[in-house]
Amino acid sequence: MDNQTLPTVDAAEALRLVGDGAVLLDVREPAEWVAGHAPTAVHVPLGDLPSGGFAPAPGQRVLVVCRSGNRSKSATAHLIALGVDAWNVAGGMGAWQASGGAVVDAQGAPGRVA
Repeated sequence: MDNQTLPTVDAAEALRLVGDGAVLLDVREPAEWVAGHAPTAVHVPLGDLPSGGFAPAPGQRVLVVCRSGNRSKSATAHLIALGVDAWNVAGGMGAWQASGGAVVDAQGAPGRVA
């Protein structure tokens, strides 16, 4: 599956799906995560994903996000190859925040997308 045919959701739909129980997987680097992330997201940097650092429940929908949507495409393709119901979040955390999604820093205070 190439990156052009990956299942993709926009940020507004991602917000709705997370509210309905989907997992938001943030694959950005640790410094990006610390600066600002979605409060309910799970953090596994892209480089750690192949080592099995993330195992969703069977049948769990996973929405994959990075800063702009490029790294998350690679992560989404990897997860799909493992049989995970994974979807790329178009526009990444920038779009998430622009669509009204909360962003907090490591201390839970308002964060910024880095």
